[in-house]
Amino acid sequence: MAPNDPYTAKAEKGDSETPASQKFEELRSIVKECKFGLLVSRSKDGHLHSRAMSPASHQGLVFSFIANEDSGKFDELENDEHVNISFSDSGSTDWASVAGKARVTKDEKTIKELWNPMIKSWFGDLKDGVRTGEPGDPRIAVIQVIPDEIRYWIKTRTSLGQTVEVLKGAITGETAAPGNLRTISSAELELARQVEGSKA
Repeated sequence: MAPNDPYTAKAEKGDSETPASQKFEELRSIVKECKFGLLVSRSKDGHLHSRAMSPASHQGLVFSFIANEDSGKFDELENDEHVNISFSDSGSTDWASVAGKARVTKDEKTIKELWNPMIKSWFGDLKDGVRTGEPGDPRIAVIQVIPDEIRYWIKTRTSLGQTVEVLKGAITGETAAPGNLRTISSAELELARQVEGSKA
């Protein structure tokens, strides 16, 4: 019997044979080209809220964000550690969805390792000698998202090739899948943390 979702079946073909190292590199290329991701968290009333954030690091496929601890997102993370980060590039149609748990650290060494001068502009110097927008500012914290599973789609055709495949499918009824739909499992993510931790 033909699957009811032939697109997914076609796009996922070969996923189990794809080396973990290739998946890691494909995911990194998507994150690099997108630059910003939407970090989604849940409030106490059950509403899902998202905000655009740029990862300061994705070393070992652990996504780290520098943020203001006085912002509402931290209340939501305290309420529910489960989060999602989504990346999407309209230019290539590549996307990724990162499902995992968030933890917060204010470790000064970690903050300094992730810091770059442009981050100060998001905090501002409040001119009180304490909240300076620099490392040591009590507002600064790091959100670390440890993925449980990552799913992504990466194109295998040029933009023209994608258009041709979609048009062909519309005419012939053949399912279009001009890309690969991949899953990075919890076991592969653990491998990334162990083996790929020194790369980012």
